[in-house]
Amino acid sequence: MVSLNKITIIGNLGRDPEMRYTPQGTPVTTFSVAVNRYFNDAAGERQESTEWFSVVTWRQLAELCNQYLSKGRRAYVEGRFQSRTWQGTDGQSRNTNEIVADRVLFLDRASESNSFTEESGSSGPPIDPDDLPF
Repeated sequence: MVSLNKITIIGNLGRDPEMRYTPQGTPVTTFSVAVNRYFNDAAGERQESTEWFSVVTWRQLAELCNQYLSKGRRAYVEGRFQSRTWQGTDGQSRNTNEIVADRVLFLDRASESNSFTEESGSSGPPIDPDDLPF
């Protein structure tokens, strides 16, 4: 039987990305993304709900996210959903849910190349709107 673990979100960064390195020297960057949902309640009033997602990126994608993203910037994130459990410094068991991203689009930077994936590094050279055929 086939399985699929894929999540896609578009939202705004809630804080600046934080980059660190594993003991082996592999870059890893984490950041949070707020995704808003709008709906009408039972009284017909428009309401807004915000979900927060923790995002983890690795290797070249981690370096690019650290370089180009900042608090408030809009981003498209695609990856897999992961749950982790670890022991805190106080001895308590901790849980977290996060997106391990394999693709991030920097939506606020239309004038520069704004699509990065772990496999390819970038989507290509910047596109000037005057070069479009329509």
